[in-house]
Amino acid sequence: MAAEIQRFAISEEDDDEMGMDVKEEDDDDDEDDDDNEDKNMVTSNPSAVVGSDVGVLSTSGSNRFVMQHNQQYQDQQTPLGGSRRCRPQEEKERTKLRERQRRAITAKILAGLRRHGNYNLRVRADINDVIAALAREAGWVVLPDGTTFPSRSQNTRTTGGGAPTTAVTSSSAQMPAQHSSPNSSRGISPGYRGAVDYNATHMKVGLPPTSSSYDASNGARSQTSAMIGDGGDLHNDPLLGISIDNDNNRQVVDMPTKLQERDFAGTPYVPIYVMLPLGVVNMKCELVDPDGLVKQLKVLKSINVDGVTVDCWWGIIEAHAPQEYNWNGYKRLFQILRELKMKLQVVMSFHECGGNVGDDVCIPLPHWVAEIGRTNPDIFFTDRSGKRDPECLSWGIDKERVLRGRTAVEVYFDCMRSFRVEFDEFFEDGMISMIVVGLGPCGELRYPCNPVKHGWRYPGIGEFQCYDQYMLKSLRKAAELRGHSFWARGPENAGSYNSRPHETGFFCDGGDYDGYYGRFFLNWYSQVLVDHGDRVLSLAKLAFEGTCVSAKLSGFHWWYKTASHAAELTAGFYNSSNRNGYAAITAMLKRHKAALCFTCSETSIDMDLSQSLSDPEGLSWQVVSGAWDACIPVASENSFPCHDRQGYSYLLERAKPMSHPDGRHFSAFTYLRLSPLLTERQNLIEFERFVKRMHGEALLEYQR
Repeated sequence: MAAEIQRFAISEEDDDEMGMDVKEEDDDDDEDDDDNEDKNMVTSNPSAVVGSDVGVLSTSGSNRFVMQHNQQYQDQQTPLGGSRRCRPQEEKERTKLRERQRRAITAKILAGLRRHGNYNLRVRADINDVIAALAREAGWVVLPDGTTFPSRSQNTRTTGGGAPTTAVTSSSAQMPAQHSSPNSSRGISPGYRGAVDYNATHMKVGLPPTSSSYDASNGARSQTSAMIGDGGDLHNDPLLGISIDNDNNRQVVDMPTKLQERDFAGTPYVPIYVMLPLGVVNMKCELVDPDGLVKQLKVLKSINVDGVTVDCWWGIIEAHAPQEYNWNGYKRLFQILRELKMKLQVVMSFHECGGNVGDDVCIPLPHWVAEIGRTNPDIFFTDRSGKRDPECLSWGIDKERVLRGRTAVEVYFDCMRSFRVEFDEFFEDGMISMIVVGLGPCGELRYPCNPVKHGWRYPGIGEFQCYDQYMLKSLRKAAELRGHSFWARGPENAGSYNSRPHETGFFCDGGDYDGYYGRFFLNWYSQVLVDHGDRVLSLAKLAFEGTCVSAKLSGFHWWYKTASHAAELTAGFYNSSNRNGYAAITAMLKRHKAALCFTCSETSIDMDLSQSLSDPEGLSWQVVSGAWDACIPVASENSFPCHDRQGYSYLLERAKPMSHPDGRHFSAFTYLRLSPLLTERQNLIEFERFVKRMHGEALLEYQR
């Protein structure tokens, strides 16, 4: 039967290529009158009945077509001695017409899912592909042969009798309205979707009696799906871990208190680094409170943390004059780490600190750079209204000699080369395991499209940052090469920092982003980002030859479920629904044998993901799996503070996805960040437990 359904589900565009035979449908009106005849047909030729069922399944719409016939049917002998009824030619033509109409509806549904829902359906997709995509999105596993079952993370343990429960009963009219926009296909990831329920509580959820699937979410990171089919007996189902009671035409699902915790014993070893405080070295390049720092580092060492990560700030190292470097505070810090036999990751931070989420100190760019900026503010990124962002240098001056006779990339290279020479002994003995090269704001490869200092608030789409004279010069050159010099301008209808995509003419569905000019502009805008990363990483590989270098990429997950992916576009990632905006970045990293550090590991519980059509898990899956497919090492870090077991379990599932066919895992994980709160007794116990599981060690208290 499945083969027949799949044959009928071929899209309308195949009609001209294939001459499909339309299966004849038996009429349903004479079901009672022909009961005996139908029994004879089942006995003599079972395939005829199956064909009739398939014909009913393949009709369009939710109503069954009931045909009134006045024609006399003729009997035909079958090879098995039975008989079947055949229709006149006129009835066959009606059946063919209905089949074409059904295919047309199917084609429109598939086209809508591709364009607006970002489902990655093949051109000749059928209903099986759609059902499989929806099942995977709900957290189920669908094998190539159609076998479907819940993922291991959905298998839960039922609590013992007497466990207190809270009854939550609601009719269909009381159910909260769900947004109609479908999820992105890039979010459909068996290894990532629904791995851990953050705040699952033991409750009873009232469901209407009809067959439906619901996503009940407690907090931004939890996602639990209950799929109930017609006629299925799910009472106390041991596989789903739920029980259902019927009361007043409602189905009540008994949800367990928490999901079964996965055992990570024997899994691959993922080294753990702890990020040091931003102000561990002050503006005079002196180590702050070395005695207190040593005590904290010894605590980390006692629980087998592999090492630490520290920012080397350009504004401290080369603060007062070009090519005059001061490394004193970092020398003292590195000596302490060597004595404790801890590894070190160094972030070359060519941006300012302060003004962003989590910044508790202010470290500006070097003073001599700020002086140049006062006379030539175009060295900084600029938005459409002319506001400058002095957080980092514009990529338009990468090859412009405006920094006391040097270009921006020459300034970066000179600083990296000085660091390599100054700390040669630490490189030689392997203590420095990785260099993270700062490539933009917050050290990330992106445009500063959402500066809080300019009024941006989540989930605003941000603004394009290409209005300094050097970026406009590059845009003008690209437009002239294309033969359309009037395209040498930024979009005029892209809204402001806090706009929503549907409020703009550029980012709305069917907006200018997908027109000829829009595609030209976004191609240029994103290529400038890739070219900047390419230039700086090529020099970093030269300066740090023999040491792993990496680039940090942030996750702009809000508006990911829209067609335009507006927040990603303003950040420089041309990742609209019909493009993979991270492929060029992945290729660039592979060319330099650089690792990827991706920071979209989790979201804040305060974020309203539904209103912003956000999908952080889908974005993570797209970026990380794309890097893994290209054999690029992937490291990560938490975006928000985490001290509880559920949060650590979530990070573990991301670091070591159980369902990945090749057993991929993060190459390293950086915990943000070292503080007195982390070293409190209970928090330290949970963190030590997290470290052991990341290392693949067995836990004595672990209960399966």
